[in-house]
Amino acid sequence: MPGTAQPFPADLLLTGARVHTVDPDLPEAEALAVHDGRIVWVGSDAGAEAWAGPDTERIDAGGKLVLPGFIDAHNHVRLGSDADCVQLAGVRTLEGIHEQIWAWHVEHPDAEWIEAEAFDYSAIPGGRMPTAADLDTVTGDTPAIVLSYDVHTAWLNTAAMRRLGVTRDRTDLPFGTAATDPETGEPTGFVKDFAVKGLSRAGHRALRDLGVPWASPERQYGRLAKSLDDAIGFGITTVVEPQNSLDDLELYERARAEGRLRSRIVAALFHPRGTTEAELDSFAAAARRYAGDRLRVGPLKLYIDDVVEPRTAALLEPYAGCGHHRGETFYPAEEFAELLAGLDARGFQCFVHATGDRGIRTVLDAVEHARAVNGPRDARHQVVHVECLDPADVPRFRELGVVACMQPRHCAPEIAGPGQDWAENVGEDRWHKAWPMRSLHEAGAVLAFSSDWNVAEMDPMVGIYTAVTRRPLGGGEPWQPAETVDVATAVHGYTMGSAHANFLEADRGSLTVGKAADFVVLSRDILTVPADRIPGTIAETVVVAGEVVHRVA
Repeated sequence: MPGTAQPFPADLLLTGARVHTVDPDLPEAEALAVHDGRIVWVGSDAGAEAWAGPDTERIDAGGKLVLPGFIDAHNHVRLGSDADCVQLAGVRTLEGIHEQIWAWHVEHPDAEWIEAEAFDYSAIPGGRMPTAADLDTVTGDTPAIVLSYDVHTAWLNTAAMRRLGVTRDRTDLPFGTAATDPETGEPTGFVKDFAVKGLSRAGHRALRDLGVPWASPERQYGRLAKSLDDAIGFGITTVVEPQNSLDDLELYERARAEGRLRSRIVAALFHPRGTTEAELDSFAAAARRYAGDRLRVGPLKLYIDDVVEPRTAALLEPYAGCGHHRGETFYPAEEFAELLAGLDARGFQCFVHATGDRGIRTVLDAVEHARAVNGPRDARHQVVHVECLDPADVPRFRELGVVACMQPRHCAPEIAGPGQDWAENVGEDRWHKAWPMRSLHEAGAVLAFSSDWNVAEMDPMVGIYTAVTRRPLGGGEPWQPAETVDVATAVHGYTMGSAHANFLEADRGSLTVGKAADFVVLSRDILTVPADRIPGTIAETVVVAGEVVHRVA
């Protein structure tokens, strides 16, 4: 009550705010008090003064919207974006790619490698995949490696194939699978399975040992540090980094020691095919070692299929215009079901990459098998991406307790819609299956929203805008608008949904007494402004554990 003495003064007092708590028991407030890193009171401005003391730090929000800190449930901060690479994001033609690479090469004539990132599959004419010949004219004898925007494939020139030992007799590589010409049997320069193999512990070590600068520890740390700075600037107070090896954990320790780890981290460990019981023991030991609220290790990342754009996701029916080709799963269904049941029995939570409707169904079937074998438990296994979902499988997420970890930006028309590789490969008769966020939400599934940086923009405002409109970022016609959600639901996906998905709901995700004081003051009220004004909204003040860690002057 106003004027009532409190047992201790607040360390931090926020007033003058429109606090959207994401707590149904107290949805709105004007003020909150923080002590020892936790919220001790939420209420009205009139009641706030009772918590003030001579040393209390104050934040006057000036009537602005305050939300719980965003929890990005799938953010590759360790991969990041690399300033030493040629940047190809937004380049939509092969000629444009040539221009960017040539310009970089002219500026760096003594570079031992040409490295580029974020090439878009649709830039290659005729719907084909790129070849070494497409690069050789602008790279010459300097080895070149170009990563796709989703980091699922790599594109090499002839010099890089020589340097990396890619031949017609050596296409099963430690960092991927080299595509071959169906007529000659020679490697084309296109490498599939890079996310599964190249980003694994063994694959990364192989690239490093072969002299690819991108894979060096110092370059890795540079990407991580920059991405962590970006994350806190966007109001992301918890980052779930979905794919790490044990080698990578020292990077987070370094970031913490150097003061760059301002966001909290949940680091999942990569479980490639062939992971041994001894390695699982090491994973479990790492989870025990890193169990704090600032850096936690524990979930496992697996793949069941790849991605739609190069037609490597697993579909129930053939790809449009591809005869009988439906893509492949990385495991036979029965083997994957037994694998997941074994991991479930050991108490691991699994994040499973699945984009195609057959891939997603295979994961759901495996979870159902695990529950039958081990008995139901609150495992919160995740299907990550959920891009093409058969309507028959929508209710199974709630029934099986499976989280839908989704990236709204991926369904933007200019990325996946008509005329883009995703939509064309799936075919118009299956577009209704694309990112069915509303259907899943209405069926009672837990939605955990995320960016998938650096595949897409990290800014939660971009993801929320796309979830709400399914329009291009610059405006235009929506794609599959029946699957939009409202702003409050999108915010929930970036806060309590992602908290629940990662067993954090008792500590984060809402502004509730007893929880960690992680919150963000936004420059606009995204709950009330027109949707087209959501992008460009900035995090003016970001607080983690009651400490202001970012402020826009």
